[in-house]
Amino acid sequence: MGSSYNFQGEGAASELAIVDTFTKLIFGEEARYNDVELRIIQTLRSTEPNVALDGHRDMGVYLRALGVDEMIKLVSRVRARMASGHSRPPGRIGSGAGFRQPLGI
Repeated sequence: MGSSYNFQGEGAASELAIVDTFTKLIFGEEARYNDVELRIIQTLRSTEPNVALDGHRDMGVYLRALGVDEMIKLVSRVRARMASGHSRPPGRIGSGAGFRQPLGI
């Protein structure tokens, strides 16, 4: 099963690795997530605004409620986002270097 966790192309996890991670979330497994699974979860947060701030359990509830077509599309979106290298959560772009907060705020 190790091959399902290989990165393909430009750092995208395989579809099987994404599905396996989603399955763990759906069934509420509290087991430790490996580095690839954590990266998939982070990418899910940055891809789907509905789970951006959710914990693992709430993410599983959200995923469980999706229809098959919606799930297939979400897996594809997560994989594409991983391949593009954009897996940060919304609102956290860059390191913040160069940002200056206006005085008085």
